[in-house]
Amino acid sequence: MTTRIVAVSIIGSVLFGVMDVLINGNPLAQVLYEAYRPIAKISVDVVSGIGIDLFYGFVMAGMFLLLYRSLLGQVGLTKGISYALIVWFFRVVMQVASQWMMFNISPVTLIYVLVTGLAEMLAIGVFYGLTLRPTIGK
Repeated sequence: MTTRIVAVSIIGSVLFGVMDVLINGNPLAQVLYEAYRPIAKISVDVVSGIGIDLFYGFVMAGMFLLLYRSLLGQVGLTKGISYALIVWFFRVVMQVASQWMMFNISPVTLIYVLVTGLAEMLAIGVFYGLTLRPTIGK
């Protein structure tokens, strides 16, 4: 089972990376993120980005397994959606609320971040829900 958890964590990491590129690298995002240009880095450190996404994949999978019995629903899919909504709130909604309060960012940009963040967390949550189950104390 440990091999399965490692494999799912790595695949989850790849999903994070791919979705981040699609969400942040598309032409619409480039226009919406214009407000960040003065503080944005000129180039992205790809190796560090891969390492961070790999770390996220393992932490997110581990947290899903730790919370599994507490998540709403009886089946993995429902538990994955429940987990995604929790993570979305703490990872995305709180970030957007802070940016709304502290920076002069377009509401359209903030809504884009909320919606794409929800899509990303749902994809990850559903993936974990369909592929991971705790092995101890079922």
